[in-house]
Amino acid sequence: MKIAVDAMGGDFAPHNIVAGVVEALREQNRITRLFLVGDTPRIEAELAKLGPRDPRLEIVHATEIIAMDDPPVQAVRRKKDSSMCRAIDIVKRGDADAILSAGNTGALLTAAHLKLRTLEGVDRPGLACLIPSPDNVFVLMDAGANLEPHPINLVQYAVMGSLYSRQIVGYKKPRVAVFSLGTEEMKGNELTLEAHRLLKLSDLNFVGNIDGHDLFANVADVIVADAFVGNAVLKACESTARLIGRYLKEELKKNPIRILGAFLARGAFNAIKRKADPDEYGGAILLGVNGICIKAHGASSPKAVKNALRIAVECVEGQFNEHIVEEIKKLHDKLQQTKSA
Repeated sequence: MKIAVDAMGGDFAPHNIVAGVVEALREQNRITRLFLVGDTPRIEAELAKLGPRDPRLEIVHATEIIAMDDPPVQAVRRKKDSSMCRAIDIVKRGDADAILSAGNTGALLTAAHLKLRTLEGVDRPGLACLIPSPDNVFVLMDAGANLEPHPINLVQYAVMGSLYSRQIVGYKKPRVAVFSLGTEEMKGNELTLEAHRLLKLSDLNFVGNIDGHDLFANVADVIVADAFVGNAVLKACESTARLIGRYLKEELKKNPIRILGAFLARGAFNAIKRKADPDEYGGAILLGVNGICIKAHGASSPKAVKNALRIAVECVEGQFNEHIVEEIKKLHDKLQQTKSA
C-alpha cells in the first residue's frame, strides 16, 4: 500500500513528522511506498539525522505551506502547491491509498471533501476520534467536520463509527448512542430526536441517548453528535485531562511526604498516563471520503505520527471504505423498507 504524508503540517513539522514516518517504516513492512510531501531541503535535512534512508521513501516537493491560522477555504483555493494539497492530490490520482496530515484541520477537511469527494451513498463526511475511558475506548463522531448536519447524517455517522469501532478497536457489536441533554428518549432538539427515531429503525446496536454524566461510564462505544457539540466535548476532555495533571503535580510537590508517596506510586501514575496518552491513538479519521484521510494532532509527537500511520495501514488493509459503502447501502435499504411498510 502507498501513503502520502504532509511533511510540513503541524506545530513541530517537519521534524516530528519525518521522525514519525521513519519509525513507522521500521515497524510497518506493509507500506510499499511512502510519499513525504513538502520542502525538499528541509525534509532532506531531517532525514539525514535519522540514519540510512528507507528505499520506500519518496520526497515530493511542494513550495507552499498552509499555516495553522490560515482561513481554510481560501488556503485550499490559493495555495494549490501546498504540501497538504499536493499530498491529497496524490490520493486523488490513485497513486496513494491514504493521506496523513497534522496541519490546519479546517483546510484538511475542506481539501479532502472537495478533492476526494464522498463515498457512494454518503451524504457528508464526519471526523471520528477515539477517546479512552476506564473500561472502554469509544468513538466520538462528528468531532469537527459538519456543523449543520441533518438527522440522516448522524445515522450515517453511527454506521461508519460502528464499523470503525469493530475494525480498529475490536468491539464485535459496538453500542451506539446519541449525545443529548439527557438519557430520556423525549429529550433533545429536532436533530437528535429525529436521529434517535431513525437509529431505532436501523440494525445497529442502538442504546439510546447519552449525556455528559455517562460519557466515561462504559455506556456506549460509539457516540454521535453534530460537529459543534462533538468538538466541544473533545476539547473539554482534553482540557480536563491537562487540568487534573496540573493539580496532581502541584499537590504532590508540596511536601517531602507527598513527594515520597508520588515516587512509590509512580507505576500507577505511569499506567494512567499511558491509558490517557493521545499519542497512542494517533489521530482522528475523516470517514466518508474516497480515500483514507487521517488528521493527526497539530502538536503530534513522532510516536503519534507513527500510530496514525498504523491506523491508516489497518484501514487500507481492511478495505474500510468498501465496507462503508456496503453498510450505508444496507442502512438505506432498511430505512426504505420501513418507510414503505
